[in-house]
Amino acid sequence: MALTITKPNFVKLILNMISKALLNPDSIVVVGGSNDIAKPGGKVLFNLITHKYQGKLYAVNPKETEVQQVPCFANCEQLPQVDLAIIAVAAKFVEETIRVLAYEKNCKGFVLFSAGFSEIGEAGKALEQKCVAIVNEVGGTLIGPNCIGLITEKYKGVFAGPIPEYDPMGCDCVSESGATMVYILEMAIPRGLKFKNIYSIGNSAQIGVEDLLQYWDETFDSLTSSRIKLVYMEKVRDPKRFLKHARSLVNKGCRIAAIKSGATDEGSRAVSSHTGSLSGSNVAVSALFRKAGVIRCSSRIELVYMAAIFTFKPLKGNRIAVITHAGGPGVMLTDELIKGGMQVPHLEGQKADRLLAELFPGSSVSNPIDFLATGTASQLGKILDAVENDFDDIDASVVVFGTTGMWRVDDVYKVLHEKMNASQKPIFPILPSIIQAAEEVSSFSTMGHVNFTDEVSFGYVLSRIYRRHRPFTEPVLPAVDTKKIRDIIDRVQNGYLTPELTRVLLEAADIQMAQQVTVSTLSQAAKAIDRLHFPLVMKVIGPLHKSDAGGVKLNITTKAEVERTYLELMAIDGSSGVLLQQQHHGNEVFIGASREEPFGHVVMCGLGGIFIEVFKDLTSSIAPVSKEEAHSMIRHLKSYPIIKGVRGKEGVNEDLFVASILKLSALLQAAPEIKELDINPFMGTSTSLIAVDARISIEK
Repeated sequence: MALTITKPNFVKLILNMISKALLNPDSIVVVGGSNDIAKPGGKVLFNLITHKYQGKLYAVNPKETEVQQVPCFANCEQLPQVDLAIIAVAAKFVEETIRVLAYEKNCKGFVLFSAGFSEIGEAGKALEQKCVAIVNEVGGTLIGPNCIGLITEKYKGVFAGPIPEYDPMGCDCVSESGATMVYILEMAIPRGLKFKNIYSIGNSAQIGVEDLLQYWDETFDSLTSSRIKLVYMEKVRDPKRFLKHARSLVNKGCRIAAIKSGATDEGSRAVSSHTGSLSGSNVAVSALFRKAGVIRCSSRIELVYMAAIFTFKPLKGNRIAVITHAGGPGVMLTDELIKGGMQVPHLEGQKADRLLAELFPGSSVSNPIDFLATGTASQLGKILDAVENDFDDIDASVVVFGTTGMWRVDDVYKVLHEKMNASQKPIFPILPSIIQAAEEVSSFSTMGHVNFTDEVSFGYVLSRIYRRHRPFTEPVLPAVDTKKIRDIIDRVQNGYLTPELTRVLLEAADIQMAQQVTVSTLSQAAKAIDRLHFPLVMKVIGPLHKSDAGGVKLNITTKAEVERTYLELMAIDGSSGVLLQQQHHGNEVFIGASREEPFGHVVMCGLGGIFIEVFKDLTSSIAPVSKEEAHSMIRHLKSYPIIKGVRGKEGVNEDLFVASILKLSALLQAAPEIKELDINPFMGTSTSLIAVDARISIEK
């Protein structure tokens, strides 16, 4: 059957569901099946057999009639009907293989191990698109190419290990990198993590991260669905769909941790605004994740620790008891918890004294609770009972317990197991002796618990999880003068707007600007003072960074100063005019936006003036921004105390600041052609917020 691709860039069919043939096939064929388990086609067949796939199993290999005791056919034409094909042959044979299976064998599920597609260039991309087009036409699902496969309850369709124990409430995991998926499992399994479905999606030719988020969301069942989702992605292809379904999953009770690799923007961009130089795709990704309630991780250990902590009930508070038999780890953990905004409350009084009496001399219960290297399992049990029953100002405990190799710690880990099962307050086990107590740690894992090895990494991750917020709701934006905005946008060319058009555009969004007049002759400058009140600010028009060029003059109070300053500013290289503006006083703050495809506009705020470049104390979000989100952006600034008002100094009206961010969101919605926008500075007081400088760049 011939299939014509009418567009050079094939638009994939967005599937509402992942096909049953992929997840729960009654029959599987391994195309490229082999007796050599050092080859992908041999190893995946071995894994299917070893892990007792119960359906019909076939292989295709022109050199064999039986492979690993599985019936083998010379080509796909000889196969019976089959649900799922795992394809491990060279790229040049894949299109015809898929064509025969899809059109003649009613195959609806395809897992494509083969490399040599879009990752190698345009020719590979074209071949990949042809394969996807065939699968789309029959309503099938394709995973890959260039992947290691899938693990589901029904089958273990991977050629790489390790293969984790299946748990119906374990983690769901998706990775665009096969090797990264393997390394995540290498780290997660010894930590006691269990898994449900694992997807290695490779090039994501048809099914990507957003598709799986949508599938998990639309098939979510409060009784049977996993509540932990782990993601490794290299590109956000559809931010709106990512946001919709990730936010929905989190609101349903799921917790999502994700690595998005590529945290630095390659090269340097020629930018002409503060926002353009400080934003970028990495900023946009972080903003998107925050908006959706997804916790962004930067490493595999962080991702695994996130998942392990997700298996515990959420903390009711941030007050932690640090329990250890080794002083150093307890101090380092305490430092990290405090740095992350957690509390390690000092324990004292009769109950603390009573607990101390149960321990060896030299122990301390002030928190960290150090019961010495000679501490016993019985003593640990008494400490955990006291934390559970006697200390109301403790919300959870962390136990750091290893061994120097002098004695076994089975009894300690048994007590830890019993108390973790009985306690209402979470108990987090940090078991650092992965060599000298390897058997004991393994035994502890078989009891059904996760464990951690590094106390500082644990403290960092726990603090981040506690600080995480719920997904932000859809915003209700203020009304703007859309007609006036569109009148300007539709008639201007690409590039920066004039100061006058910038003022009109902002005022159409009800963003107040300081009174100003633009002049290009000395006589115009002299007449402009009739429309303004002293003192004035005079700014050169033309040079990109006015302050750097000496193009901003303050406290102009006489006509003679106006005329003299005009001549000075016009002498600056690149000058095309001068802006006279009413001078205002207050705290300098900033809001801005930059369009970052495919995310849309990234909205940013922070301290204004030169502080934005010196301190880079900014927060960001994806437009449109809700009222709740705008408050969060402002309050997460390190400089928030200055904005709030510190040591008797007047601050900035936070409600007006929030309202301006919402008005900016509404302006961006009315004028998506805005490429970059800076309002810097906003001059803020407790009663007013007035824009004294702004730049808007249009890119249609």
